[in-house]
Amino acid sequence: MQKRTQEPKEKLLEELVIDVKSVVKVNKGGRQRRYSAIVVVGDRKGKVGLGIGKANEVPDAIKKAIQDANKKLITIPLIDGRTVAHEATGHAGAARVIIKPAAAGTGVIAGGSVRAILELAGIRDVVSKSLGARTKLNMANAALNALKSIKTAEQVAALRGKSVEEILG
Repeated sequence: MQKRTQEPKEKLLEELVIDVKSVVKVNKGGRQRRYSAIVVVGDRKGKVGLGIGKANEVPDAIKKAIQDANKKLITIPLIDGRTVAHEATGHAGAARVIIKPAAAGTGVIAGGSVRAILELAGIRDVVSKSLGARTKLNMANAALNALKSIKTAEQVAALRGKSVEEILG
């Protein structure tokens, strides 16, 4: 029997902690404090994920959130490696996020957790607007939902059974 040696995988994904909250549960014996962490992971090349972790200590909650985010990675089609293909709207709870493509050199015009997701996804030129609730988790989920709905001209052409030229006009 041959022994397998596992080489440690180099870290390909960047992690960014969006929020750490203290959550208190009241029991018969008193208050029980736990921590909840929201983390975004991404490779800045079109892959991004959002995770939530809960634990009795902050580092453990962050570790769990990173594992959760790695499980939920999605791939986003980037145009010229810098922007999105078209305007998209995402909803999560009462939060709504609009993401629009922008000209080269515009930068990431977004705030809070939406900015973190767009930057770790590798989108460099984009304009976004947050509407509705300002909850960090719902804003992040709405941004991810908007990014999930983006399709390239090639994908739309394949779905409709037409050529890219017919789709673009």
